[in-house]
Amino acid sequence: MEPDKRDEAQIRAARLSKDAIERGEATGWFEEIYASAGGDPERIPWADEQPNEWLVEWLDGQSISPEGANAVVVGCGLGDDAEELARRGYEVTGFDISQTAIDWAKRRFPGSSVQYRVADLFDLPASMEAGFDFVFEAYTLQPLPEQVRGVAVAAVASLVAPGGELLIVTRGREPEQQLEGAPPWPLSKAELGGLESAGLLRDTFDDFMDGTIRRWRVHYTRPAS
Repeated sequence: MEPDKRDEAQIRAARLSKDAIERGEATGWFEEIYASAGGDPERIPWADEQPNEWLVEWLDGQSISPEGANAVVVGCGLGDDAEELARRGYEVTGFDISQTAIDWAKRRFPGSSVQYRVADLFDLPASMEAGFDFVFEAYTLQPLPEQVRGVAVAAVASLVAPGGELLIVTRGREPEQQLEGAPPWPLSKAELGGLESAGLLRDTFDDFMDGTIRRWRVHYTRPAS
C-alpha cells in the first residue's frame, strides 16, 4: 500500500469509528469501511492481502497435524488468515460482521474450502458456541471501545471447544497506559484475563517489539473436561 493511501485509509477509519462510537455503535462502522472501499484493498487500513506473520510463525512451530480439526477466524476480513489455516489442513470457518467483507473474501478465493459467513461477535449463533478446536483472533478486539471489550473477550472464549485452543495476536499496553487517540487501541493483561475467567488456561505469552509496536501473542487452551 502506498504511504499516502495508507494514511488516508487510517484517517478515514478513525473518523468513522469515532462517529459510530459516539452513536453507541461499537461495530457498525466496519461495514461502512468495506462497502465504501469500492473493491480497493488499499482503502482498508488493515488489509495486507497476506496472512498474519505472527500466526504463520506460530503455525510453523507446531508439530501436530491439524487434519480433521476445525478452526475459526474471528473478524476474518478479506480471508487471508482463514485461507492460511485451510492450506495447512484445518476445516475453517471465517466470520465477519461485514457482509461486504465476506462477499469480497469469497470473490478473492472462489475455490476455497473455507466457510465464510456473516456473524456478530456480540450475538453469535448458538451453533458456534464451543464449536472449534482452534480459534484465531488478531486485532479485532483492539478497535472496540473499552466499555464493551469484556463482553467481546468472553465471546471469543466461548468459541473454543473442550480440548481446543485459542491464539490471540494484539498490541499490548501496561495498566497505567490510557486509551487515547484513534483505534487500534492496545489491550491490557487485565482485559485478556477475561479469557481465563471464561475457563481458558494460558499456555504461552510472547511479548515482543514489532518495530516501535509492542505486540503480544498469547496461546490458551480449554480443558477437555
